[in-house]
Amino acid sequence: MKTLLTFCLGLLSAARSLPSAAARSTANGTRFSIDGLTKYYAGTNSYWIGFLTNDADVNTVLDNINKSGLKILRVWGFNDVNNNPSGVYFQRLSASGSTINTGANGLQRLDAVVKAAERVGVKLIINFVNFWDDYGGMKAYVTAFGGSKETWYTNAKAQEQYRKYIAAVIGRYAKSDAIFAWELANEPRCKGCNTDVIFKWASETSAYVRYLDPSHMITLGDEGFGVPGDSTYPYGTSEGVDFVKNLKIKDLDFGTFHLYPDSWGVPNSFGPGWIKAHADACKAAGKPCFFEEYGTPSNHCQNQVSWQKASRDRYTDGMGGDAFWQWGDRLSSGQSPNDGNTLYYGSADATCLITDHVRAINALS
Repeated sequence: MKTLLTFCLGLLSAARSLPSAAARSTANGTRFSIDGLTKYYAGTNSYWIGFLTNDADVNTVLDNINKSGLKILRVWGFNDVNNNPSGVYFQRLSASGSTINTGANGLQRLDAVVKAAERVGVKLIINFVNFWDDYGGMKAYVTAFGGSKETWYTNAKAQEQYRKYIAAVIGRYAKSDAIFAWELANEPRCKGCNTDVIFKWASETSAYVRYLDPSHMITLGDEGFGVPGDSTYPYGTSEGVDFVKNLKIKDLDFGTFHLYPDSWGVPNSFGPGWIKAHADACKAAGKPCFFEEYGTPSNHCQNQVSWQKASRDRYTDGMGGDAFWQWGDRLSSGQSPNDGNTLYYGSADATCLITDHVRAINALS
């Protein structure tokens, strides 16, 4: 009896800790609902915001994103190291014993982002690991536990620590209304692998995330490779990713895809067809598509307006929203990082690709 009572009280406590239904972000057919409002949503990316050490800078960025009419912000929820770091880091990976940094130069920096997002009503996509080597990523796990990035998905020791990290992050923010979705990885690839590798890993990991937090959405974070529509490189499965196949994973609530013509060796005119192919796949799957990253190193407005329009045009037909790469702002230390794709708050590019885009979205409602 005592055990049953304790179990029931635990369930009651967990239920009370979950976000209210009205404040949740959910998938509604092929669209998103945020705070009870179903529509097309615009957002942006900031990989660096969780690494800022000045809370005032974090608040400035979230205030400006909110003022711009953007509702979704995707941030790096990882910062992995192998050696003794001198700055902000979230996790130290070692075969002799890994540690998760919950200190002032660790996950407390991500706490500041979540708190600021809660204050202004912006919703966050938080991902757990990077395919690329920036900020540690899968390479940091491989350095600690052996193998390669291709074997990372099936490396038992790496996956055990990865899940410990997922549990630590979700445990901090599962109660937050600011969470839009948990993301398994940034741009996962497995070059030359059978697509079953990522499919199986994503299936098992998303089920684990669902077990830890049944009240928030989950997505993969892939670039959208492996979709019908063309014979060019991004449409194929050479990177071990099958977008259509992965959409069938039960615990993934929406699909993501990215667009970087300059990096992929395709023309900028490639964009609208790429967007249509993913919208068609998402419509068939009955899940929203989120155009999660896109950018060009120059002529931002000229090149990207047609992409945004193509995505908006499918807002009732597969597309749930988009998020350009990346947000730029003025911090106490100067300008935020500029990788060439950055759109700075208050710039002419921001007027074209943020202000005008948000205005066009509002006209859809």
